[in-house]
Amino acid sequence: MKQWIASVVAVVSLVGASPALAQESHPAAGAVIVTVIPASGTFFTEGKDTKAPSFGNYGAGASAEVRVSRYVGIEGEVTGAFGVTQNLDFTSGTVNQKTPNLLNYNGNVIVSVPTRHSIEPYVTGGVGGLTLYDKPVLGITDSETFFTGNVGGGVKWFNGRWGVRADYRFTAVKSKTDAPAFFGQETRYGHRVYGGLLINVR
Repeated sequence: MKQWIASVVAVVSLVGASPALAQESHPAAGAVIVTVIPASGTFFTEGKDTKAPSFGNYGAGASAEVRVSRYVGIEGEVTGAFGVTQNLDFTSGTVNQKTPNLLNYNGNVIVSVPTRHSIEPYVTGGVGGLTLYDKPVLGITDSETFFTGNVGGGVKWFNGRWGVRADYRFTAVKSKTDAPAFFGQETRYGHRVYGGLLINVR
């Protein structure tokens, strides 16, 4: 009888331990994570005072994150936003024209929320720069660089060494007095969304 009870206790213990082991072994973020961004969309709203037109660009890029703890990471990010031909609504009328190319580079702090699953939500924020490349037809005769700040969040999903990521950022671009009329004479606000491929480097 005692032997039978011991056997039952052993089986129950193994069954109870199995989920715990499975929870501990779920795919998770590594110490260094690279994100490849094959597609993104950036949209800037209309200037509040200058009425500079709203516009959207598509883009691509990459980032690298180093985890300093289970919850906090430091990320360096570079993304390009390529000009798209679209209707631009100026105060003088609507023009169908290709928008200028943009290059955005940020340093961000990422605060992650580890879960018992392979899905990891996060919030992020940081500062950086945005370079607006020349587009004479829009009155941009030289490249201009602006200071930026961003906040946002997203979710990561890991499957071993690989994973995917969905990310949203709200961006503020600081104005410059000598900026072209098309962009930068007042603080401009933008929204960016992207889907990326994650690689756990180590």
